Amino acid sequence: MKAVILAAGKGKRLHSEETKLPKCMVRANGRPLLDYVLDYTSFIPREDKIIVVGFYKEVIEAHLPGYSFAFQREQKGTGDAVMAAYDLLADYGGDVLVINGDMPLIRESSLRALLELHRREANDCTVLTYYESGELPPFGRVLRGADGRVCDIREYKDANESERAVRELNGGIYVFDCKKLFDCLQLLEPSEATGEYYITDVPKLLLRRGGRVNGLCLHDTDEFCGVNTPDDLLLVEEKLKSRKQAAD
Repeated sequence: MKAVILAAGKGKRLHSEETKLPKCMVRANGRPLLDYVLDYTSFIPREDKIIVVGFYKEVIEAHLPGYSFAFQREQKGTGDAVMAAYDLLADYGGDVLVINGDMPLIRESSLRALLELHRREANDCTVLTYYESGELPPFGRVLRGADGRVCDIREYKDANESERAVRELNGGIYVFDCKKLFDCLQLLEPSEATGEYYITDVPKLLLRRGGRVNGLCLHDTDEFCGVNTPDDLLLVEEKLKSRKQAAD
């Protein structure tokens, strides 16, 4: 098992240009967001993790000596970010976890459940999703076919009105067959809306090639609270403190 951790983002609304910190190095409860991700992926050895860096990459590299890094030269989307790790995974034929480096609330148990489903169903891609019962954020919508399995993930900017009403949202965490992932990444076309290359287009490409795709949907969870603004950061810090108090 390998992992690709996406940590190249800027975090403009978190004033990254002023602080000269990549988004994933913003601190919550005194620790960088990225450190929480490394904690809950501890079942994957350090030598099997690749961290994709970009904006102020030297900050992350200095913070995490001994890790492997891939460099995303331009901010051209999640598909492009994962493709940056190709040289480090070109000879690998197993499963790879793809996860964002700024998600401090995910639980290790959720990742293990995702991996278990992926292996039990012999999938080529399994995505971690969640059901949102409240106000819908501008996240990717998970579309399922008549068989109940995931058939597409539509980015919010590219979704039509009916798709935006879907309440199963993309959590941005995936397990892929590594070789099939990179085969599909090389086929990606840029989004007409943003010009970016989306990893969310890979499941559809896999299905067209006869692959198996599905998703594990979490309900009633706070694990996908993102950190995009100072207010988000305060909310995440409150949740981290509550978890620590509950554990103590």
